Amino acid sequence: MAAANGDARGAGVPRPTNPMVTPLLTDLYQFTMAYAYWKAGKHLDRAVFDLYFRKNPFGGEFTIFGGLEECIRFIANFKFTEEEIKFLRSIMPTCEDGFFEYLSSIDCSDVEVYAIPEGYVVFPKVPLMRIEGPVAVSTRRLGILKIVYEVNVEGAGLDEITDKTLTSSDGSNKCEDFVSLVQNWLIRIQDSSSLRGTFGETSQSELAAFTSYALAFPNSFLALVDTYDVMRSGVPNFCAVALALNDMGYKAVGIRLDSGDLAYLSVETRKFFHAIEKEFGVVGFGKMNITASNDLNEETIDALNKQSHEVDAFGIGTNLVTCYAQPALGCVFKLVEINKQPRIKLSEDVTKVSIPCKKKCYRLYGKEGYPLVDIMTGEDEPSPKIGERLLCRHPFIESKRAYVVPQHVEELLSLIELTFYSEQVSASAKLYDFIHFLWLNEAPVGELQ
Repeated sequence: MAAANGDARGAGVPRPTNPMVTPLLTDLYQFTMAYAYWKAGKHLDRAVFDLYFRKNPFGGEFTIFGGLEECIRFIANFKFTEEEIKFLRSIMPTCEDGFFEYLSSIDCSDVEVYAIPEGYVVFPKVPLMRIEGPVAVSTRRLGILKIVYEVNVEGAGLDEITDKTLTSSDGSNKCEDFVSLVQNWLIRIQDSSSLRGTFGETSQSELAAFTSYALAFPNSFLALVDTYDVMRSGVPNFCAVALALNDMGYKAVGIRLDSGDLAYLSVETRKFFHAIEKEFGVVGFGKMNITASNDLNEETIDALNKQSHEVDAFGIGTNLVTCYAQPALGCVFKLVEINKQPRIKLSEDVTKVSIPCKKKCYRLYGKEGYPLVDIMTGEDEPSPKIGERLLCRHPFIESKRAYVVPQHVEELLSLIELTFYSEQVSASAKLYDFIHFLWLNEAPVGELQ
């Protein structure tokens, strides 16, 4: 993405056509997560993200990719202004000065963008764009890609947290090893007679993510608990961190549910919170806030209200800012690799499970010149060969598979230079095996008693 002949970043590239498209056009949590990552000293970690969508709009069979030029314009001109930094300081008053100095210094000169050509027919799960850089992250706004530098802590480990100290809320004492305090609380929860058997081994990378965020924002700790498994990992991990914060005089905000049966999960989570309060005598823990999201609208909220649920607040995004009759394309931007280590997002909703690792994408054509299938492979796999029989597998449905003998092979993702612009999806057998290996390796294991 570097400009030719050493020119300044974005030199000669027009600005986005919409003046509202600035680095601030994103969610506040992107910046709070950015601070957590900066605080942990991991803001320069090299990450790979995929931009893709999960289902075709309007009940259709395919989608047309558009808006690439606007993405390139935004990336090429990315820079925080003094006024924007001043605004961020005003809404994030507890963040250190060094973080805002870091935000002032960043651009996208170290970001590489790979994309499918403008106007191509595209299908769910196949990356429309691949972004590589120092943990470069986007949010979704009708096809406009907005890059911000934020934490994605799915890849962290407890041993990677360098600054483990936390001062109490009243400043009277300091915990030199907050990580150990969290771990001790998790052990106590696991050993509790009233809670034993309700969950198995929790995800340690998730626990590290929660701990890192709590260290950065002890007064506003709210965790998304469905990255691996809500009840077997997310909720007990959250409780361990919340109890450790309580020891230091802080009160956690609560949890957010973003997939699965929201009514059922909220009820089970509330039961868990009450059990924690009773077991450890933490007054008010049972009333911890539970927020629900996941493409909510008035119909889904009405349906939830007709059930028994324990949701305190609903987070409405897409359906708040777009017309329901003309919905936005539900794009997602997921971490698939960090520091060359593959990353996967798990979910009780299989449609939300991400496809890990840096990938190549190909379109295979048949004898008549028509496309037969799009296939994703790992970066190091050999590309499909013309005339060679290839096993193509659905990433998650074991019975969906087919052999293809391509007569023409087209690689879909290509590197975008600043001067560049003046349900038929499968995975290779090797990538399929790797997805399911990583899936099983990361998923918490239940314990029957």
